[in-house]
Amino acid sequence: MKNINIGGLHLNVVDQGAGQPLLLIHGFPLDHTMWQFQIEDLSRDFRIIAPDLRGFGASELNDAPLSMAHFADDLDHLLSALEVDLPVTVCGLSMGGYVAWEFWRRHPQRLSRLILCDTRAAADDSDTQTTRRTAAERVLRDGPEFLAKMMVPKLFAQETLEQSPVLVEATRQLLLNTSPVTIAAALNGMAEREDATAWLSEIHIPTLLLCGVSDSITPVAEMQQIAATLPNSQYATIPQAGHMAPLENPQVCNRELRNFLKAC
Repeated sequence: MKNINIGGLHLNVVDQGAGQPLLLIHGFPLDHTMWQFQIEDLSRDFRIIAPDLRGFGASELNDAPLSMAHFADDLDHLLSALEVDLPVTVCGLSMGGYVAWEFWRRHPQRLSRLILCDTRAAADDSDTQTTRRTAAERVLRDGPEFLAKMMVPKLFAQETLEQSPVLVEATRQLLLNTSPVTIAAALNGMAEREDATAWLSEIHIPTLLLCGVSDSITPVAEMQQIAATLPNSQYATIPQAGHMAPLENPQVCNRELRNFLKAC
């Protein structure tokens, strides 16, 4: 692990392997460890850069509000600090996908390819915004236990919940160990994020979309529609997986990632 200073803010990051750089952006409210199977496997052939976003994992949180744009700018500064000169492939899951859209919008010169896992392009509707803001207020008041109870069953396919209790429990503990301040700030940041739907037809770089077949948070049909709108995209449904497809079925995910990275 490296601890990188970007303008006075310290980010924790895995920087492992050599070759084409692949930047992995974790989901909410997790950290880089959700990519453990990708880091282990893909770092044999690629340079894997997997940070904890500000406030998550072992990265610092300052007083600035959390937004998808702030996260994207942090990653641009991180790549500069790591002296990454080559264009990178950015891969984001869920909230990490929201950050990836912003990274494309704000730092297109950095990008060679995009990978979107179990995420959406549309902004929150008013009901979802209200739900996020209410949860943000509650987590500051009561802590993250209620959120863990609500979220964890939705993150995983039923097969994962039944057959991989250690993995599920590790994710639950990760959520419980995340600062309530960070969780609340990220919830508000997601509620206020830009709608990326109008950007899709302008994204001409090669893009891969992956979605767990049992994802109830971002269903297959929604991601297939995103893929159909992107000019240069590939799509794959990941079997035996829910919202956390790269963690639940790394064998299939890694095969899809390798094929995409080697072909483009």
